[in-house]
Amino acid sequence: MNAPPSHRLRLVSGDTPGDAREVEQAAPLRTAWTALDLMAMIFPEPRWAVPGLLAEGVSLFAGPPKVGKSWLSLGLGLAVAAGSKALGAIDVQPGPVLYLALEDTPRRLQSRMRKILGGQPAPEGLTLATSCPTLSQGGDESIGRWMERNPTARMVIIDVFAKIRGTTPPGLSAYDADYHAMSQVKRLADTYGVAVVLVHHVRKMGSDDFLNEVSGTNGLAGAADATLVLKRPRGQADGVLHVTGRDVDESEYALSFDPNAGAWHLLDGAPEDHALSDTRAAILRHVRQHPDSPPKVIAEGTGLGYDNVKKTCQRMASDGQLRVDAAGRYRLPGTESAGRVPAVPSVPAYGLTSINATDHEGHLSQHGVPAVPGEERQPS
Repeated sequence: MNAPPSHRLRLVSGDTPGDAREVEQAAPLRTAWTALDLMAMIFPEPRWAVPGLLAEGVSLFAGPPKVGKSWLSLGLGLAVAAGSKALGAIDVQPGPVLYLALEDTPRRLQSRMRKILGGQPAPEGLTLATSCPTLSQGGDESIGRWMERNPTARMVIIDVFAKIRGTTPPGLSAYDADYHAMSQVKRLADTYGVAVVLVHHVRKMGSDDFLNEVSGTNGLAGAADATLVLKRPRGQADGVLHVTGRDVDESEYALSFDPNAGAWHLLDGAPEDHALSDTRAAILRHVRQHPDSPPKVIAEGTGLGYDNVKKTCQRMASDGQLRVDAAGRYRLPGTESAGRVPAVPSVPAYGLTSINATDHEGHLSQHGVPAVPGEERQPS
């Protein structure tokens, strides 16, 4: 439900932000309670644009350039506006959607929608715009006026956030500037009870923690209600959507992109179930060229995530596709590392007799341990 009039700021619609005038400013929100009062209150459930993924509030959606963020964003906008299935699998309630495609042209948007819709009619509830003032120049008021005209709005998508955040106020640190920009958008989302999706980029360098891959300071992810990071190895169709947030359970979702339909689809099962063959192939290629590589080196050489490589290498060793030594280094089966001493053959177990019954006391048995082959290593 939209925020109640007791704390909403209403604006009269106008052609430009300067045409809007304030007509209602109610009492400020209550921000303190006794513990007894707070426990007696009944709050509505979060309002979802896409159940399990995008709730009311600010969601930061990040990914590398050209990974398919805009295709996914536009597909979600079309699905929510039409009340169809998001990602081809999640039922959504219909409602107006505003999509600010600030890096696109009308021709490109039309072409993409035609491909995604596949002959279906375009939903009337989707509004698209290729320009919007920055937040410091009234962009939040412009978006607010659209939501006033569409009180049942469910989602606003800003693609990309950098185009609307505007200049940094003087005197702020990088962290404070990021937090300030996010707070402006959050006020808008909280006022109208709408899911606002900010499309953003990730750093060039990867990280074991997907939150650390979001470009900028921690002020961005810290101020967001949820953070989503889309990863897709270059040249592969399958991807993984990492999600965490205040109202969203931390999860990983396997996705598949259909370039012919311009559509992302949610896949059943864990992400590694779908990326397994490609991941194993990449690991085998690396280990074949660089034997005795630990998971960290394999991850760096293949561009795959460290956790994924570590788990996959363990599975491949269990399946007999790789051999691993005591130091956690992997090589192909049937190969020995150059310069390394082969493992000592195990001593066969023989039943004790009157002749060798004292073996356990340190006496020589009838079967000696084979000598360890190898040569002395020269100091490096």
